Amino acid sequence: MTKITRTPGHSPKLTKLHKLSVAGVATLGAATLAFSLAPSHTQTTTSDAAVSAAPVAFSQQPIKNVQARLTDQQAGASLKTQAIEAKKKTADDAAKKAAENVRKVQAASRSVQRPAIETVAMKTVAMKTYATKTYATKTATTKTYANNLDGWIRQSLDIMKRRGIPGSYNGLHRNIMRESSGNPMAINGWDINAINGIPSKGLLQVIPPTFKAYHVPGTSWNIYDPVANITAAANYAADKYGSMDNVNSAY
Repeated sequence: MTKITRTPGHSPKLTKLHKLSVAGVATLGAATLAFSLAPSHTQTTTSDAAVSAAPVAFSQQPIKNVQARLTDQQAGASLKTQAIEAKKKTADDAAKKAAENVRKVQAASRSVQRPAIETVAMKTVAMKTYATKTYATKTATTKTYANNLDGWIRQSLDIMKRRGIPGSYNGLHRNIMRESSGNPMAINGWDINAINGIPSKGLLQVIPPTFKAYHVPGTSWNIYDPVANITAAANYAADKYGSMDNVNSAY
């Protein structure tokens, strides 16, 4: 430490360090006095500045709330998507079930219809077979007749038999030979019938009115047709004499 030497009658000298200390004390005092004398608004401004200068503290709660709402919205959208998919699946399952039911009904219907169709088909085949056999039988059993007096008499006898007209081969042949000598185009131009304008014609010399009245269905309407002429004459003889077998002269 520096030793201060005091001289009687003189103030001690201040060292440089002492001077600086005194100056600092004076400055501090002046500042204190200035602060105490400053208006009240000055203090407010200083406080505001201090507040402004304070660091800003950010709260994390609003961000968390937004995140929570977003999470809820995403969850709601997911639930809606799941509900739509569930409804679509239900509708698809219902459509598949309905289609399966339709298929089963159609299959059952075909199963029911099949026997009926098969029965109809069998009946159709049977009818065709029967018709074919019948036609073949008829074809096989259809008689053929010679185009002469013998054939004409025999064909006429078959028709007479079906119609219930009596007569025999001999009875027909005998009267034919007496009336026309077996000429189907014979015509009598001199008897009373000829005089009256209705001459006798054909194998059994039948006049037109008699031929028309006793014509046998299924035969020709031509009086000169051998079979038609014989059957009409036999029908007339059956009505008047009981049978052509009973006729032995002009009738």
